[in-house]
Amino acid sequence: MRLLVVEDDPELGRRLSERLRAADFAVELATSRSEAEDWPDVARMAAVILDLGLPDGSGLDLLRHWRDQRLETPILILTARGSWQDKVEGLNAGADDFVVKPVRFEELLARLNALFRRQQGTRATTITAADLTLDPLARTATLAGSPLLLSKQEFRLLHLFLRRAGQVLSQADILDDLYALDDEREPNTVEVLIGRLRRKIGRERITTLRGLGYRFAK
Repeated sequence: MRLLVVEDDPELGRRLSERLRAADFAVELATSRSEAEDWPDVARMAAVILDLGLPDGSGLDLLRHWRDQRLETPILILTARGSWQDKVEGLNAGADDFVVKPVRFEELLARLNALFRRQQGTRATTITAADLTLDPLARTATLAGSPLLLSKQEFRLLHLFLRRAGQVLSQADILDDLYALDDEREPNTVEVLIGRLRRKIGRERITTLRGLGYRFAK
């Protein structure tokens, strides 16, 4: 899942991005309002983590701009501004959550996953399809009750398929979800990953639709 972090402090942005990548997210980093506003595919992000104190404008104004443009991507404000007025203003402007720095990374991760569950219309902490179960927080997966041994990218791919079961996903959709923009993206990487995942969960679960992409059976 791809995240856009909008943070003007380079060191904080770097450390946060590294920890999120270690938690299996693909992370992009913008350090100013103008850079974030011009981001080419923010609508395709799983979520945005937004600081309010940006060097070239207000993060709150950027949030309002995005919502005025009908951007539906979940947005979590992460800021040092912790008054109740700031929280009310941020939530009323369209934020989905408001977190005050400093925050333990585990709490931030839990809040992100709560955003994703709300977006998917579920309160369950695990995702299931038939006899497959995946726990995004524990980063575990089971098949018919037995643990699945998956690489980091196989786990991310299975997570994507389970989140969007029944939908057709193109190679571009999969690459966008699994890799940051500056990562090396090769279409044959998708084919290799899907081949490996099929061998572990069963070929029949993932259908290839020639010229369109792939569909995971619900």
